[in-house]
Amino acid sequence: MAVIINENTRVLVQGITGRQGSFHTKQMLDYGTRVVAGVTPGRGGQRVHGVPVYDTVAEAVSNHDINASIMFIPAAGVKDAALEAMVAGIKTVVIITEHVPLHDELDIMAYAEKTSTTIIGPNTFGIISPGRSKMGIMPNGIYKPGPVGLVARSGTLSYEIAFNLTGAGLGQSTVIGLGGDRVVGMSFTAVLPMFEEDPDTKAVVLVGEIGGSAEEEAAKFIAGMTKPVVAFIAGSSAPPGKRMGHAGAIIERGRGTFESKIEALTSAGAKVASLPWEVPDLVKGVLSRGN
Repeated sequence: MAVIINENTRVLVQGITGRQGSFHTKQMLDYGTRVVAGVTPGRGGQRVHGVPVYDTVAEAVSNHDINASIMFIPAAGVKDAALEAMVAGIKTVVIITEHVPLHDELDIMAYAEKTSTTIIGPNTFGIISPGRSKMGIMPNGIYKPGPVGLVARSGTLSYEIAFNLTGAGLGQSTVIGLGGDRVVGMSFTAVLPMFEEDPDTKAVVLVGEIGGSAEEEAAKFIAGMTKPVVAFIAGSSAPPGKRMGHAGAIIERGRGTFESKIEALTSAGAKVASLPWEVPDLVKGVLSRGN
């Protein structure tokens, strides 16, 4: 199985005619994702890699059975695009865009809560269920189907760890990028219960970073999980008060330190890697003990 998306997910691409939208639509199609329609206002009637383009989400939904949307939209237009998708009844929305205005993010999440919509991002690499479907910008060739669920705040670190897992013969059930902005849709505590309930996920890898309290909150849930968790936290050498890459990766008033996250995860029973390439061996260890 997989969580959130699978081979039956029918995808709309908002911003499909742009350079990034067009490029990644081709990559998703090549992977086998069922991209059924695209939207760019004023470009209705065109086709991109064979995918029909519409002027509005409502028009696309009226012509196709769509249950997920991915956005390649400039930051200033993300709020309107996300609300348009949710009003049209789409229940899974992936927002690749970074630098979305903070108040726009808050409005998006508030409406998502009202409509029970799953938001992945903003500032995410997306989500992939290997061998089934991909909604995102991750490289196609580094994943393979398997028993490890991976959830991450960092895109590049998740790529490295997924590549190392695959090289070690450990495939993935689903890989999810939470997003690096201060306000994002999904959290570790939203994803971990999905992996806990998924019968094909046998172990979970959590990739975190300094800043905020997401990992500490995750630790509270991990303490009660039946499935083993391996974690890696980035930012051990970051100076306090300095943002490192992501808007959410900043230590403020003593919250979100590297040490506090390691302590919380270790106390909850997670195995914590000191370096990214240690993750596969730790995963093999926890899986062997579970057999």
